[in-house]
This record gives sequence, structure tokens and C-alpha cells, in this order.
Amino acid sequence: MDLILSAIEILMRWDVALALLAGSVGGVLIGAIPGVGPAVAIAILLPATFSMDPIVGLTVLLGIYGSSMYGGAIPAILINTPGTAVNALTTYDGYPMTARGEPRRALSLAYSASFFGGVFSVICLILFAPLLAKVAPMFGSREIFLAALLGLILVVVAHRGQALIAGALACLGIFLNTIGMEPVKYTQRYTFDQDFLGSGVNLIVVVLGLFALSQAFVLLMDEDEKVHITKLRGGMSQGLRELARHPRVTAVSASFGVLMGMIPGVGEFTAQFMSYTYAQKSSKRPQDFGKGSSEGLIAAETANNAVPAAAMVPLLALGIPGEALTAMMLSVFYVHNVVPGPGLFQNDMDFVVALYLALLILNVLVLGFLLFATRALVQVVKIPNRFLGVCILTLSFVGVYSLRNSATDCLIAAGFGLFGFILKRLSLPAVPIILGMVLGGIMEVKLRSGMARVKEPLDFIDRPISFILFIIIILVLASHILRVWRDRKELKEAEWQNKTASTSFGKLMSRRKNSFLKDRGKEVRGRHSKLLRRLKGLF
Repeated sequence: MDLILSAIEILMRWDVALALLAGSVGGVLIGAIPGVGPAVAIAILLPATFSMDPIVGLTVLLGIYGSSMYGGAIPAILINTPGTAVNALTTYDGYPMTARGEPRRALSLAYSASFFGGVFSVICLILFAPLLAKVAPMFGSREIFLAALLGLILVVVAHRGQALIAGALACLGIFLNTIGMEPVKYTQRYTFDQDFLGSGVNLIVVVLGLFALSQAFVLLMDEDEKVHITKLRGGMSQGLRELARHPRVTAVSASFGVLMGMIPGVGEFTAQFMSYTYAQKSSKRPQDFGKGSSEGLIAAETANNAVPAAAMVPLLALGIPGEALTAMMLSVFYVHNVVPGPGLFQNDMDFVVALYLALLILNVLVLGFLLFATRALVQVVKIPNRFLGVCILTLSFVGVYSLRNSATDCLIAAGFGLFGFILKRLSLPAVPIILGMVLGGIMEVKLRSGMARVKEPLDFIDRPISFILFIIIILVLASHILRVWRDRKELKEAEWQNKTASTSFGKLMSRRKNSFLKDRGKEVRGRHSKLLRRLKGLF
């Protein structure tokens, strides 16, 4: 109880309250605008948060992270265009509801499901905080190295069908992190006698380039489209009552979100599809899914909003981000000399609980805001793409220049922006680069400190947690290799069946053609013989 009171005392400040309000409302607005998304907004705001207190800056970023999915449901339901990438599954059942004249019901149901998922995950993590405080100190340098390596591997294998390119991009991120001053002996690496590379490649510059500038280029090149929005009539509270009719789907989906959020590299997409699949298989009306099923909409929105709070667990307990957004937040910790990891849970547990309480308050603020402001909020969907692109481009360059007052950083950001634009056009992931930069630095430092006590290779995994992490890494790699082998085997079988079918079809057509020609020849010869007999009769 004393811990919660200390956390409440941290939050009882006017600047924290203002940050909560700005983050929650701003996140909803950002999520409701298709083509922007929380990654772009957080990337732009990062330089500004460096001058704030840690709790204030993180509260703003958490507000955008946690509330953007609420706003992303609005265009997904009304115009079949997800506001954020994780709202793509919302379109499956949300837009069909709008098409049959139930937009208000779909929105209120999405808000209610999102609220339950967010609150459920925060409560679970507050209850488990004492347990995490006991487990976190068991992680030493070797364990954190293996956990970071596991997170990087999970990020790579999560890109099914693109694992090779994702691994290459992750390696690129690790290489970018090695440029500059080496962290132990302070020697120059890969600087090529260039002064601007002496301080390394700044993570925020790369983030702004890959996410903000690349998205600005995409918006500037896309044409503006006229958007027709269905008018909303009536109140927005009926979803709360309808949510209570599906307690099983709601609870299971929220649980999936919490579990998947705590695993680095997994995140919202896996949680959504697992909960959606479960809801469809356990439903009494599975044929309605994809056609406006309330259970499908509940499963998608509950799962994705349960992830943000859970994703803070590996970040706070081990200092390991599981995705690009939490990797960006990690830089805020480092700027203020607040080091996430076991020490944070031992020495600043009230700070950790304050962040979770901020997420809890955030969900309440967002739900109240949406219940009364949705009709006005839907108009942001109509903002032209090119206007958004110019705004993002301007704010991004201002943010990059404000970091070190360096025009070189602006050029580097522009280069990464162009690279990110190419990745987007080729449908390739940019997230592995960021995680490679962040996790690569963690792995290098922890590996060097851990190797000081290692005499033989097996000494690296001679402790229970390190051994368990090593076994998990082996199992993940083995399962991925097995899955790739099965996919290739199925592909070869499908190609062989298609080839056999086409060959059989060709033979069949050839036989039919020969038979037809043979019959046709007999018919023609018969006619000729009849004609010859008639001619002989005439003469």
C-alpha cells in the first residue's frame, strides 16, 4: 500500500497531469489520422522530451503509445482504413457494421473493448510488480545478454517470409551502433577519419529518418482522396453493455495481449490473431466473423490495447525493448541517467508503479474523451495527405537540428529517410534496424562484462536463468528452421501437383483433340466417297 501511495505522490504534479492529458488526447488524434501513427509522433516528440523530467517525458510518450490504438479504430471502422497498423484487424468486422448502418455500435464496442484490455493489463502488472522485483535481480550480465539476443532473434523470426532480410537489417543496426567511440577502451571504430562520425550515429536521428521522414515522403507522393464519413447519431455508451455479454472472449483476448506483450518481438499482431482465431473457433456463430461480428471486433481491440502496458515489462525489468516504440522510450531513460533493469526495480519501484498508474489513468481519460468527442474527432480523417507530409517533414528536421544544432545530422536523417522510403515501397521492415542498434549496444556491453568471469564456453550458461534462456534460443531457432523447411516442402508439393495437373490436362486435351480429328477425318472421307459414287452415277 505504501508503494502505491508513493507512486500516487509522484503523479500528483501539475506537469505530470498536463502530460497525461496531452499524451492521451494527442495520441487519439494521431491514431485517427491514417498514415501518421504513433511511431512518427513519438519520433518527432523525442527531442522535446529530453528537456523534461523522466516521469513527464515518459508519460507523454506512454500516452501517445497507449491511446493511439483507440483513435486508430475510428477510420478503420468508418472508412475501412486503419489509423495505425495494429488496427488492420479491426476493419474485418468494424467496417461491415458500418456498411449495414451500425457505425455507432461498432465504435462504442471498440472503445469499450480497448478500455477493458488496457485496464486489465495494467492491473495484472501492478499485482505482479512485487514478483518482478524479486526476479529481476537474478539477471546478471550473461542473462541480460542472452535475453537481448533472444529478443533480437524473436524480432527476426516474427517477420515470416522476410526473416532473412529482417536479419540482415538487424545486423545493419548492430553495425551502425559500433560506429564511433568504442565503450570500453574508447578507441575509434569505423570513423574513417571523419570527425562527424566520431560521436557515432545518433539513434534519434536514425529513428526520425526511418519513421518520420520516410512517412512524410510517402504522404507527399500519394494523392489526396475524398473521404465520405457516415454520420453518427445517438450516444456512444451502448458498447459497455454489449461487452458484458461476452465475458469469455474479452478475458481471453486480454490475457493473450498481456502474455504476448511481455515477449520481446511479438507484440500486438500475434496477440490479435491468436485472440481472433480463438474467438472464431469458440463462437456459436463463426460464419459471422469478417461480416460484422461483435465477438471478432472485441477480440481484436481487447488484445491490441492490452499489449502496451505488458510491453513495458522487459523494458523496465531488463532494459530490453521488444519493438521500435519501446526502443525510442529507452533513449529517454538514458538521457536522464535512469537505467532500466534490475536496479530500477530494487531502488525505484515507486517510479515503476507510477508509470503503470499513469497508464491506468490514461485509459480512463481516453474513454471519457472519446465518448463525448467522437463526432468532432472523425473530421481529422479528412486532413489531406500532402498537408500532413509537409508538417511531418518540417517538424522532423526541426527535431533533428535541435538535438545537437548540426546540419550534418539533418543530412544523415534525410539519407535514412530515403532508405526508409525505399523499404516502405518494397514492403520491407524498418523495425529490425532500430532494435539492432539498441540491443546491439546492450549485447556488446553485457558480453564484455560477462566474459570476465568465463573461463570455458559452458561457463556462460552455468546458471539456471542463463541456461533456460539458452535452451529457449535453441528451441526458437530450431522451430523456425523446421517451419521454413515445412513451408518449402509444401510449396514444392503444390508446384508438383500443379505441374502434374497441367500435364494431365494437356494429355487429356491432346487425346480429345486426336480423337476429334480422327472422327472428323472419318466423317470427311465418308462424305467424299458418297460424292464420288454420285458422280459415277451421273456419268
